[in-house]
Amino acid sequence: SAKDAGRLASVWVLHKAQEALVELSMRYGIKLNLFHGRGGSVGRGGGPQYLATLSQPAGSVQGWMRVTVQGEVIDRFFGLPSIASHTMERYTVSVLRATLAPPEPPSQESRALMETLAERSCQVYRSIVFDTPAFVDLFRAITPEQELKALNIGSRPSKRSVGGIEALRAIPWIFAWTQSRLQLPVWLGVGTAIKEHIAAGNIDKLQGMYREWPFFRSTVELLEVVLAKTSRRIARYYEDVLLASPSEEVDAVRKKVWQELDDFEEAIQQVTGHVCLLEEAHSQSSRVAILNRTPLVDPLNVLQAAIMSRLRGETDPAEIPALSDAFVVTVQGVAAGMGWTG
Repeated sequence: SAKDAGRLASVWVLHKAQEALVELSMRYGIKLNLFHGRGGSVGRGGGPQYLATLSQPAGSVQGWMRVTVQGEVIDRFFGLPSIASHTMERYTVSVLRATLAPPEPPSQESRALMETLAERSCQVYRSIVFDTPAFVDLFRAITPEQELKALNIGSRPSKRSVGGIEALRAIPWIFAWTQSRLQLPVWLGVGTAIKEHIAAGNIDKLQGMYREWPFFRSTVELLEVVLAKTSRRIARYYEDVLLASPSEEVDAVRKKVWQELDDFEEAIQQVTGHVCLLEEAHSQSSRVAILNRTPLVDPLNVLQAAIMSRLRGETDPAEIPALSDAFVVTVQGVAAGMGWTG
């Protein structure tokens, strides 16, 4: 999963698994109908449906597609008759196009490059998230993971068992980073992997993959959306309020995380050739929506950080209920502004 291996590795493994299923179904004459989960955060398989459908392996869409839409975004896509009609038009057109004009398979060179990108990004991701003990302390300090765990807002427990990151379910993992606006699970490790290939002289190959391979283009464009929703200013504010005196180990991993974000932003802009984020014509609606929502969400994040600080230091039990209620309001507001929970 993306929580275990990072975004780039998880989407590539899923892509290869679909290719294998297509090959098997054709070999034995089996009708293949893959079941896709859509909606919600990019880290949980969300993103534009039209682009996602066109980026599926050739042969995996044969005039039909089965989809489940996460409950948090059903209203956004089917809440009104006109919106529902538009959504179904996009599904229909994308399925028809993917069936009648499936994408050309990538070259072996592109596949090999994607394989090394996935492996390297996974190595970096796991070295920080699972192999650096201080990362857990950083995660719990600068995100509302502990406060969210105490709320009755999920359908399942936030953890499968007692433990660290490995025991945490994927939804609260994504949700906590979304609330603090850092979006770390989606981009961690990607920047290092891409920049190493750029340093090795593969920038032309990467840009060619972005232009010609729908799967790679879709992956990069979704990463670009996440980058546009990431707020350095708000994430640093959470650090200032909630991480006043970090240990040397926590401070070291904090600096490493920020360096990874710098590398990620630089790498994405080099691959796309964009001067600013989401400058493609088909991305303008997303860009405008993010720009319009950000000023409304920022004050909620400021309030949330202050409430978290109060909750963590409050010694009067009588104050806890009011603070918890206020915290829930900020959580709902930030989730609505970001357009997803987990």
